[in-house]
Parts: sequence; C-alpha cells; structure tokens
Amino acid sequence: MTIDADGFPAPPALVAHARRFHAEGGTPAPPRVAATVLLLRPAGDDFEVYLIRRVAAMAFGGMYAFPGGGVDPSDSQAHLDWAGPTPAGWGERLGLAPEAAQAVVCAAAREVFEEAGVLLAGPDTQTVVGDVSGDDWEADRVALEQRRGGFADLLARRGLTLRSDLLLPWSRWITPEFEPRRFDTYFFVALLPEGQRTRDVSGEADHTLWVRPADALARAEAGELTMLPPTLVNLAQVAAGRDLAGVARAAATRDASTPVTPRLDVPDDGEPRFVLA
Repeated sequence: MTIDADGFPAPPALVAHARRFHAEGGTPAPPRVAATVLLLRPAGDDFEVYLIRRVAAMAFGGMYAFPGGGVDPSDSQAHLDWAGPTPAGWGERLGLAPEAAQAVVCAAAREVFEEAGVLLAGPDTQTVVGDVSGDDWEADRVALEQRRGGFADLLARRGLTLRSDLLLPWSRWITPEFEPRRFDTYFFVALLPEGQRTRDVSGEADHTLWVRPADALARAEAGELTMLPPTLVNLAQVAAGRDLAGVARAAATRDASTPVTPRLDVPDDGEPRFVLA
C-alpha cells in the first residue's frame, strides 16, 4: 500500500463495507480511547522501532503494530507518583481534561510494560529502573495483564514513580465511522531505557522484531509485513526524523490533539482513496 500526502488506496472490500454502512443508515460505534507507543532504540548512527504482530484470532490479527491498547478504568487512578509534565500539562498537549490525559499517559506506560516488558518508571524523578525481566517482575506483569491489580498499585508497591517525561506525544488517530470497532488512539514515542530489553511476553502477539523504520516501510511495500495505515504513516513520520534527536525535536512541536480521521473518497471516475483529513 502506497501512502502519500493525498491519502492511500481503499481496498474494494472496505469500499463495499463503507457503502453498505451508509446505505443502511448505520450508526457509528463510539470510539474507545487507546494509547500506543513507538518504542525506539539506537542502532549505530540510525535507530530501530519495536513492532509486534497481533495473533490471528485478535482484532487486526496478522498485522504488525506498536505495543498498545485501550485505556483501562484503573489508568485513571490519581494517587500514583508522577514525574514529568503535570496531568494538566499533558491535557494541553493531548486536548483532554487533566484526568483523561493522565489516564491516556498511564495506559501508554502500562501497555508497553504488558506487551513488551519495558517499564517507564524509576525510584525517583531522575532515574529509571534497570532490568525488569526477573521472575518477580514477570509475576507482576502477568498480574497486571490479567487485571488482578492496577498499574498505579504496582508502582506504589514497588516504590516507583511514573516517568511520564519519557513519553513524547506524537499523533492521534480515530477509526473511520463505518468500522464496527473504532478507536481514538494517542500515539507516543519513547526511547528504550538503558539496562532494559524488550521481551516477547504478550499473549496478544505471535512475533516481534526490532527494525529500522525505513526498512519496515520497504518490507511493507514488498508485502513482507502487513500493517494498517496508521502504523505506516507514523513509521514514515518517525523515519523523517533521521535520528533519535531529530525525532525528539519533531515530537516537541507536533499536534497530538487534533485527530487524523481517514475519510473515504469515492470519485465518479477514479480510484477510491482514503483521504487523511
């Protein structure tokens, strides 16, 4: 799939689905708020991004994506120690009320721990925990994944502070109205903390890889990796940063509150396309 400034081609099956939805006067499903993280690490003079392939039985099964998922009720708990921008400051960047912004940021940190085994937290506001791959940490991760405890509870018990400053807001996407499962997803970028390593731990993934963003895009174009448009577009935008410092500079000025809402354009004498509105 080739994506350019005008959008991307719409698969025939999706066009038929959209036409049926509108012909029947369908009611759009309310989008679920979600968060996802482009986890990055240096690779020589370049950098790599972490991708997971969703298991076939899941929504978007077989697709490569970034660690992430829906905001959980426990993510809105307010009693956790917090480093970095305040919830109000996050709210300004994300276009949300402080409480909602805190929940989205917590969801991003929780999901990257659940799905990649990476913990963006430390014993104080300036440090980050090291290796969290031991059995005791894995027991905590599994309990969190199975919702036998909340993320704030885990951090409090471990005496840790959430390092919200390690997450950089990047973009926001909302699923088209005709899709039965819709998400209002906030994308973040984060650097893999020193001393930590990703682990293939999530039951929602059947394959993981670190790959240069440009190589991931080339492999997607060749049909080797299957990705949805939001993944492709965000990969291309991160690749344009050229290096990790460039990505951080770009994140500082990006609009992460105005959603990208792909709109289906079906011209009378042309190829149907999704326009990135």
